[in-house]
Amino acid sequence: MFMPFIRRKRKLPLRVEDLMSTPPVTIDRDEPLEKAAKLMYENNIGSVIVVGKDGKIEGILTERDLVFAIARGKIGGNMPVWMFMTENPITVNPGTPIIDALKTMREANIRHLPVVDKEGKPVGMLSLRDIVEAIVVLLGVPTE
Repeated sequence: MFMPFIRRKRKLPLRVEDLMSTPPVTIDRDEPLEKAAKLMYENNIGSVIVVGKDGKIEGILTERDLVFAIARGKIGGNMPVWMFMTENPITVNPGTPIIDALKTMREANIRHLPVVDKEGKPVGMLSLRDIVEAIVVLLGVPTE
């Protein structure tokens, strides 16, 4: 008897809030670039969320931005973060499905997605590393 191969489409109900890193590491837009680099180093992260006086997101500063600043000789002059950040970054909310967040990251060629609440205040960060770690767990890949 012939049994056709049936492929079922499965969706994991994972949301951004399930994988995002919290609390988000933030920095004031007027702080020096060197402070942002130190925050990234101390927290072992690849980006910081830049906020204004009202606590709302204004931008993101990534490792790529730091490389640009170093290549242009801008480190060491206490230049403010806002001069090198990406303004109005793409963001997601905690309830966004992971698959949608991943598609957004792929299409925009980015590795970090700030997670914001309804008021535009950061509540977390979703990185490509967070997604890869979840995949490793889901697939049962030994980590040691």
